Amino acid sequence: MPAKDETTPPLPGLSPVNGKVVTARFDGGSLSSDAGLLALREVERRLDVAGKLAACIDDPRDPARTLHSAADILRFRMLMIAAGYEDGIDANALRADPVFKIALERLPGERDLCSQSTVSRLENLPDRRMLLKMGRAMVGLYCASFAQVPKRIILDIDDTFDAVHGGQQLRLFNAHYDDYGFQPIVVFDGAGRFVAAVLRPAKRPKGREIAAHLRRLFREIRSHWPRVEILLRGDGHYCAPEVLDLCRARGVDFILGLPTTAVLRRHVATLEASTIARAETVDGATVRRFKEFHDGAASWSRVERIIARVEAGPRGCDTRFIVTSLASGTGKTLYEGVYCARGQTENHIKAWKAHLAADRTSCSSAAANQLRLFLHAGAYWLMWTLRAALPKRSPWRRAQFDTLRLRIVKIAARVDDMKTRITLHLPSACPAAHLMRLLLERLPRMAPI
Repeated sequence: MPAKDETTPPLPGLSPVNGKVVTARFDGGSLSSDAGLLALREVERRLDVAGKLAACIDDPRDPARTLHSAADILRFRMLMIAAGYEDGIDANALRADPVFKIALERLPGERDLCSQSTVSRLENLPDRRMLLKMGRAMVGLYCASFAQVPKRIILDIDDTFDAVHGGQQLRLFNAHYDDYGFQPIVVFDGAGRFVAAVLRPAKRPKGREIAAHLRRLFREIRSHWPRVEILLRGDGHYCAPEVLDLCRARGVDFILGLPTTAVLRRHVATLEASTIARAETVDGATVRRFKEFHDGAASWSRVERIIARVEAGPRGCDTRFIVTSLASGTGKTLYEGVYCARGQTENHIKAWKAHLAADRTSCSSAAANQLRLFLHAGAYWLMWTLRAALPKRSPWRRAQFDTLRLRIVKIAARVDDMKTRITLHLPSACPAAHLMRLLLERLPRMAPI
């Protein structure tokens, strides 16, 4: 806010309306453009993502001289990310925003929130031990998101390229993307809940590395749910002997893509020929057929059930293979109904990476960038829970995070901080007024986290 003896210059270049001069200044006072943070505040109060992550950090600061707790710093940063402020430098302006203050349990007239430099210092504080505890805390958050222990869960594992522009630790050149970057491994469940994220160099993960990550993940999930059935889904990158052996040893089912080889093609050579011939008899049609057989690579410890999908049409013949430990279900059902559903993971990654800017891994330290992945995962949990609070048949239940942000979070408000109450005056013509009202009515009725 400018001092009283200063004036804020008007915005230039505004055209008159019906002969009247239009003047605009950034001098509105206690206003905010993010009143929808009130709904995210209620979500965070239930999830306490920031509190769970902060409990994993050994804060060396003197409590008597600490103005901003680690939980408040993390909470402020996650709310910023959810509201679309992916750059930490924006904290220097938003620290005085009245709605952000309310979201952090602070009165609008009280001291400002933390600055960007305070956020950066906290990002560089955790070491490997603290980050491992945070990873377990994220799994605990996932398990706590269920109203009751599920009988079976589906875990979708994938990786995504994250370009970097600097000398960050762990960065590596990837010839496929023709750029330097990271290639973190991420895990979601079948409903889109965030489970885990691991920062790593931009190269294809090997079986031993994948198995090490999955071993910790399975152990942590089973510490909460000892008897839960787990189904692991992934593409051909994750069909490694170490992964198959780990799943068998831990009683985890799997359905994974299988890279095409000459040996596998020999199993379906006759089916491919007959499918192509059948497709040629029907003009412009696509014919899809399936075949099951048992086989195993030389590096596998046993033969496995393999399903081949052969599709022929105007564009030629395309054959795909998957391997699974599931004994029941036809090949068509397992491929189309179970395996292909993992394609939804790409949308979850898009929401996390594109809509919540999870690729802002610009710290020089790998540990700090790993913490950023957790912060963006926390913002993902806020937005996912906000969307999950809406009715199942509502079209908003399928809305993208950026759409929800535009409709719900980005609402202007004038804040009046009075003696006994805080009043927010929202726009009368707000298109999402009914949606905000519905959310705030439904959030208290959600199962406790």
